[in-house]
Formats: sequence, C-alpha cells, structure tokens
Amino acid sequence: MTENQKIIEIENILREHNWTITCAESCTGGLIASKITEISGSSDIFEGSIVTYSNEIKEQELCVKKETMIKYGAVSTEVVNEMLDGVIKKFEATYAIAVSGVAGPNGGTQEKPVGTIVIGIKNIFGFSQVERFHFSGNRKTIRKKASDKAFEMIFEHFKNSL
Repeated sequence: MTENQKIIEIENILREHNWTITCAESCTGGLIASKITEISGSSDIFEGSIVTYSNEIKEQELCVKKETMIKYGAVSTEVVNEMLDGVIKKFEATYAIAVSGVAGPNGGTQEKPVGTIVIGIKNIFGFSQVERFHFSGNRKTIRKKASDKAFEMIFEHFKNSL
C-alpha cells in the first residue's frame, strides 16, 4: 500500500466514524497537514493544525509548560505529550498527531543527534502512543521519514483497534 493510499484509508476511517484529526508539528513544518489536505474532501475530517516551531509558540498556542521544555527539552516524549493535549483541545479534534525533532543539519547534540524525532498520536478515548525515533539522511529525508512514520503509526492503530 502506498503512502497516499494509507492516508486515503485513514481519512475514510475517520469519516466513517465521524471523527476528526489535527496536528501539532515542529520539525516537519506542516508536512503532515499538507499530506492530509492533498486528498480531496479532507475538510470533513480536518479543520486545521498548527506549526509550533519555537518553544515560545509551543507554550503560547499549545499550553506546553515552559518547565517541561526546560527539564526535558523540546525533543522529548514529555513535550510531545503536552503538544498532543494542547492541539486536541485547541481544534476540538478526535485524534491528533504531534511531532518534534532535530531534522538537521544543525541543532543536534550528543544526547539528541540530528535525526532524533519524537512522534505521538492520541485520541479523546484514552489512547496515546508517543515514541522516539532516529532517522538518517538529509533534512528533507528526515522530515519525510518522520511524516511517513506518523501516518504509519495512526494507520497501525486503526488496523489494530477497529
């Protein structure tokens, strides 16, 4: 199944259950939202998303706690969990995807090298999955791999729970 077919299937499942989805993206810069809206008719399952590239905007728009970012860093499961909570609430969505990471080529550290990406999915029914990944490649490749993995995670969730 191609990535596009997966996205169409995800959208059909959302539509079938009258559910909606939103995103909070940092390192992917809106790539996930763009892929959702490439599909005609996506407006009935997708009302919007937000790119929270800076820590200040994560705090201001998604209510991510400054203390969480200081203690764990923006690229952490803790911050992505708070991004998920904030974006579901902001857009009153059923499902959310959130991503934060180091796409490079700059910004990596020994603890969080370039390619470190945290991706989370959550729904209002109590399901939450947040994982840390390491992708290789250049900035464009890392961002694409992160986007692909986010769709794979939600697709697998639907496949295993419906």
